[in-house]
Amino acid sequence: MTATRFIFLTIAVLAARVPLAAQDLEPRAYAAAPTGLHFVVAGAGRSSGGVVVDPSLPLEDAHATVGTAIIGAATTFSLFGRTALALGVLPIAHAEATGRIGEDARSATRTGLADPRFKLSVNLLGGRAMKPSEFVRSQRNTIVGVSLSVISPGGQYDSQKLVNLGANRWAFKPEFGASHAIRRWTIDGYAGVWYFTTNDSFYPGGSVRTQDPVLALQAHGSYTVRRGLWVAVDGTWYAGGTTTVDGADKGDFQRNSRLGATVSLPIGTRQSAKVAYSTGATTRIGADFNTIAVSWQYTWITPERP
Repeated sequence: MTATRFIFLTIAVLAARVPLAAQDLEPRAYAAAPTGLHFVVAGAGRSSGGVVVDPSLPLEDAHATVGTAIIGAATTFSLFGRTALALGVLPIAHAEATGRIGEDARSATRTGLADPRFKLSVNLLGGRAMKPSEFVRSQRNTIVGVSLSVISPGGQYDSQKLVNLGANRWAFKPEFGASHAIRRWTIDGYAGVWYFTTNDSFYPGGSVRTQDPVLALQAHGSYTVRRGLWVAVDGTWYAGGTTTVDGADKGDFQRNSRLGATVSLPIGTRQSAKVAYSTGATTRIGADFNTIAVSWQYTWITPERP
């Protein structure tokens, strides 16, 4: 349960905007941690391909390159006797997009704040809240947890423009996750659903856009080489998300999958770095792009009272 895992999913989601938020790839999201653990995280990512464009927009042959920089902070604490993690991420993005509206070729460049993200995770089975001194003596092979991710409408948005960095609505994802360790291997599986509020100021200015929920499934297998150094292969499948604009069904049901890999590298005792890559595996609408992300994390623990 560390901050950099959430950073990678944030960068990937910013590349495709909120409608494709089910493309999260987050290995070891429900790992054990002691209470009083704090993180500061910075990261950057780049995505290119069929990204940025909302499937309900009248834009064809879309291609974009999106660069994202983020800063985030997180802390672990006891919640009703279980270990919980609260995390927030503030992103800034630069996007260059091209496409066609009918016979006309168009291009757009956007730079500014993207939608902030927040997450609360709670480990249930195998997640009893423990101070650091108690945590190092405990053993946990199986962890089961739940989480709630929230994307707030704080990003740059102009209802008169086709391409935006924000989505002008809220998104919520309750999720159930499980993790099991077998010697050096860790196997993870998650199931969640994204829900979206209405955007009542959609292009070209006064339209009302709604979106159906998106079911999202993830699976990860990671191998620990030594303490702090591990590699993971990642996969996700998601379906749903049909949109309507002013009551008209846009016929943009999503059924896509993505594959990726993540490497975590320790830097001394308090720092670590991660590198992640993902690509579309099977694509119906909106997932035909590649993403690479890097992040740095600084960690410290609140000293225990005597």
